[in-house]
Amino acid sequence: MSEPQASAGTQLHRLMRMAEARPPLRTAVVHPVDALSLTGAVEAARRGLIEPILIGPRVRVEAAAAAAGLDLAGLQLIDVEHSHQAAARACELAAAGQVAAIMKGALHTDELLDAVVARDSGLRTDRRMSHVFVLDVPSYPRPLLVSDAALNIAPDLATKRDIVQNAIDCAHAMDVPEPRVAILSAVETVNPKMISTLDAAALCKMADRGQIVGGLLDGPLAFDNAISLEAAEAKGIRSPVAGRADILIVPDIESGNMLAKQLFYLSSAQSAGIIMGARVPIILTSRSDPEASRLASCALAILVSQHKPAKYVR
Repeated sequence: MSEPQASAGTQLHRLMRMAEARPPLRTAVVHPVDALSLTGAVEAARRGLIEPILIGPRVRVEAAAAAAGLDLAGLQLIDVEHSHQAAARACELAAAGQVAAIMKGALHTDELLDAVVARDSGLRTDRRMSHVFVLDVPSYPRPLLVSDAALNIAPDLATKRDIVQNAIDCAHAMDVPEPRVAILSAVETVNPKMISTLDAAALCKMADRGQIVGGLLDGPLAFDNAISLEAAEAKGIRSPVAGRADILIVPDIESGNMLAKQLFYLSSAQSAGIIMGARVPIILTSRSDPEASRLASCALAILVSQHKPAKYVR
């Protein structure tokens, strides 16, 4: 039986509905010194999604608020000199349990993550951090998670294992109990000349051995075989994952970034984005993200913060 097609916004609205029944997430907002990042944080607070702690130079934060016509009354503002100090202070608060999430403001992603991965940050875990896009594609009947399209440039097999597990944990937090994970390549057969196909086969075997848990894996799969039942059937692929994937694991950041942006601009996809693998979720948004994406990212952080990560064999 064919599944109904999702309309634009449906999947992100589902995230919002799941999160709205839960208490607001105390969140360190790092360097919100422009109107866009500050407005996103204030609107998320107004919706009851986060309880923001604004961290940045007071003069610049207040100037951004004035430019955007925002009232910061009742919001905590920690005055620091610059963005590096803001990132470090956010990590201190998270490590001390005073905030349950970190939200990127108007600073470069690398600058924020350098503070998070510092050995004395207290936020590192035994997992490699990775980014997860949760995409709402109008023509696809379920949320589509893509990882890693923003953080790990050329992940090796060990890193890909953590990328897969982080994405599965994110899906679990979204109440997808056994997500179907497609390990993408350009082909659906193992080719010794294509490292991505060898990694895909190894990841599937790692799942068989309990080194990845909580999801159904298959790969290598080409993109069409992962998301189209017709394409999978035409190539004779028999798999519980092919044609109905919940998660797409890309070979590297270049292919992932291009895939995600093609879905944004050619398929009118909307997205939420989060970094998994640290002790607290990190809300990572782009300057081009609309308000719906920013709010949905906060909702996703709420769900992830209250979900216990899966244990697997290392």
